[in-house]
Amino acid sequence: MNSCLILGGGINGLLSALMLRQAGLEVHVLERGATGRESSWAGAGILSLLLPWDYGPEVNALARRGRALWPGWAEHLLTASGIDPEYLPSGMAVLDVERRENALAWCGEQDEAVAQLPFTFARIAETAANVIWLPDVAQARNPRVMQALRVTALRAGVVLHEHTPATRLLTIGPKVTGVETPNGLFSADSVVVTAGAWTGGLLAELGNAPEIAPVRGQIVLFKAAPGLFPCVVYRRGHYLVPRADGHILVGSTLEEVGFDQSTTAQARAELLDFAYGVLPALRQAEIVTQWAGLRPGSPGNVPTIDRHPALENLYVNSGHFRYGVTMAPAAGEVLLQRMLGTAALVDVAPYAWKPGSPVGWVER
Repeated sequence: MNSCLILGGGINGLLSALMLRQAGLEVHVLERGATGRESSWAGAGILSLLLPWDYGPEVNALARRGRALWPGWAEHLLTASGIDPEYLPSGMAVLDVERRENALAWCGEQDEAVAQLPFTFARIAETAANVIWLPDVAQARNPRVMQALRVTALRAGVVLHEHTPATRLLTIGPKVTGVETPNGLFSADSVVVTAGAWTGGLLAELGNAPEIAPVRGQIVLFKAAPGLFPCVVYRRGHYLVPRADGHILVGSTLEEVGFDQSTTAQARAELLDFAYGVLPALRQAEIVTQWAGLRPGSPGNVPTIDRHPALENLYVNSGHFRYGVTMAPAAGEVLLQRMLGTAALVDVAPYAWKPGSPVGWVER
C-alpha cells in the first residue's frame, strides 16, 4: 500500500492524512468545500467527554487516549505551522451533577482527577449544587486547530483537493478502483472515508453503510473582557467555554433536522437563558454571532474505524458524534492499526464496521 485517498477534510480526515503521510504513504485529500470548515470548525473544542461517567468504556477509551495525545499534537502543530491551536488545560466545573456519589466513584475507579473547586472559581457555582471539578480537562480552539493542521499537512506533503466532492465510489470485485468527482476521477491503493455527517450517504450505494447521520448543534458566541471566568462550565446539557482573548462559546443543541445548517431563534433563546442563568455578568457582554454545525451522529457515540466488510481497500473513520476533536489522535492510531498493522494502545474491536440503517440518536 503506497497511496491513499482520504474523502473528507475535517479533523479526522486531515489528522488521518498527516499520520498516514508520516508513515510513508502518498496521501491526497478530497474535500467537498474548504478543509476543516464543517463540524470540526464549529465545535467548542472541549477535549473531554462532557460527562465521562455516563458513557461506555469504548467511548471513554478513545477519549482518554485522545486526551493523552493532545498535548504532544498541539505542540507539534504549533512548531510545524507557526499557528497556535490554543491548547489550554483550563479544567471543567460540572454543576448540578445527578447521582454525584456514583459519578465520584466512577472517577476514582478510572483515575479521573477530581479536586476541590478553587476558591477563585467559586462564583461560577453560586447558583449550583452537587459540583464536580475536573482539573485535568483541557480545551483547544477549533478554528486555530484546523488552520494549524492544514498548514502542517501541506508542509508534510499531503495533497489537498478542496471544493472537490466525492460523488461516487467505483468498484470492481472486492476493490474500490476510483472515486468520481466533478473535477475528474481519482484513484489510489486505498480509500478512507472521513466525511463526517456525509459518510452514510457516500457509502449508501455500496451497501453495508454504518449508522452515521447528521445531528445539528448550535452555538452562540459572546465577547467579554478577558478573564471573566477561568474554566469550562457544564450544566445539564449545556456549556460555557472561555477563550483567552475574552470570547466565550455557549453551546450547544442536539437537533435531528437532516442537513439543515440554519440557526434558529429558539436555540438562541435556549442558549442565552442557560448562559445568563450560570453567569449573569454575560448580560453586559456583546453577542457576536450564532452558528450551526452538523455532527456525525452514531449510536452510543461510538465511531466506526474499520475496513469495509466486503471491499478490501476501503476504510472508514467517522461517526465520532460530539467528540471528533477529542478522539481524533486516538482514532488515527486505530485507523493505522487497521490499515498498516501498527500498534494502537486501545482495543480496536469496539470500532468495527457495523452495518445498519440510520436511527434516532439518544444523547446526553
